[in-house]
Amino acid sequence: MSAAPTSDFLREAQERGYVHQITDVEALDARLRAGPVTAYVGFDCTADSLHVGHLLSIMLLRLFQRTGNRPIVLIGGGTTKVGDPSGKDEARQLLTEAQIEANKAGIRRSFNPFLDFGPGKAMMLDNAEWLDSLLYIPFLRDIGRHFSVNRMLTMDSVRLRLERDQPLSFLEFNYMLLQSYDFLELYRRHGVILQMGGSDQWGNIVMGADLVRRMEGAEAFGLTTPLLTTASGAKMGKTAAGAVWLNPDRLSPYDYWQFWRNTEDADVGRFLALFTDLPMAEVRRLAALRGAEVNEAKKLLATEATALLHGREAAELAAETARRTFEQGETAETLPSVTLPRDVLEAGAPVAAVLVQAGLAKSNSEGRRLIAQGGVRLNDEPVADPTATITAGMVATEPVKLSVGRKRHVLVRRA
Repeated sequence: MSAAPTSDFLREAQERGYVHQITDVEALDARLRAGPVTAYVGFDCTADSLHVGHLLSIMLLRLFQRTGNRPIVLIGGGTTKVGDPSGKDEARQLLTEAQIEANKAGIRRSFNPFLDFGPGKAMMLDNAEWLDSLLYIPFLRDIGRHFSVNRMLTMDSVRLRLERDQPLSFLEFNYMLLQSYDFLELYRRHGVILQMGGSDQWGNIVMGADLVRRMEGAEAFGLTTPLLTTASGAKMGKTAAGAVWLNPDRLSPYDYWQFWRNTEDADVGRFLALFTDLPMAEVRRLAALRGAEVNEAKKLLATEATALLHGREAAELAAETARRTFEQGETAETLPSVTLPRDVLEAGAPVAAVLVQAGLAKSNSEGRRLIAQGGVRLNDEPVADPTATITAGMVATEPVKLSVGRKRHVLVRRA
């Protein structure tokens, strides 16, 4: 590219770190300068909530709308029935129609805090609307003839599976055609000329843009976001307790706040740029902080990211809960909690097992190891015995605070 992009969207997207690859950056930049563009990102229905791993694409759609363009969220009610082989060593488990419908409902809720939906604004569509009614032979004649098997075999989603001697079903092999057809349908129905997604989608996106050009003679573009890892090399959005979910029924606002508060020092500036709406001048100022001041930047990151998803009130409450818990040593009633049945408490609930139930340990053996290493406390007092229990008397009048390290806490209550 001869010069930096000048359209509002691409300029800020590059400055914030959203851009990994673009099919034709100069042509797309010119098209964005000419007037509003419609773009989409697809999300398959593999769970009943999205998680932080999806957040980069969601924030990109948010920026797209903020810079005067129209975003489309495409729910994969149809493609989920096939399963995307991209980045997977083995086939995804096929879901039933009922599971897909339930997941659709949960996923839709994940977008409401980030995008402004309505006439002339953001749209949410479901590709089952056109994929479920496709006729096999006409689809092969009209769409399949534009795809070279030779080229498809070079795409990462196919090539990597074959190189590792992992099976690739004919069902999964069709995914690329269906995703490309989505792009074509969205162009025809809504004038979509840009598909965006994660870097693992590059091959599928390129094929879709090519299909639009072949069948409609129209400009079509692709843009991918980078594969995001933490400074220590861990996959973004994964913790010892599992995925960091976006829906509050899967993860509380307090736990979401804590996830961002625990960001590694080296990632604070990058995550402020990617996952908040703070101006870049402020992001750069915060990214330059060193020593103890970095903790203030982490708290601001946690509060701003949580406010986007759960609202400002919930974010401020989470920040205050953390302040009372960590800085004043108080037991805050808004901490996440686990409730134990009375008969379990009367028999004595092993602390190691409660750690697992609370998501603070993966297994009883890990819980016992954490205790043996001195990393577990009850009401801020160290637990020394790996076989220690929580009894009914300990929670008779109020819950006890169970902690692992300095930053992970739950309240243990009696049913």
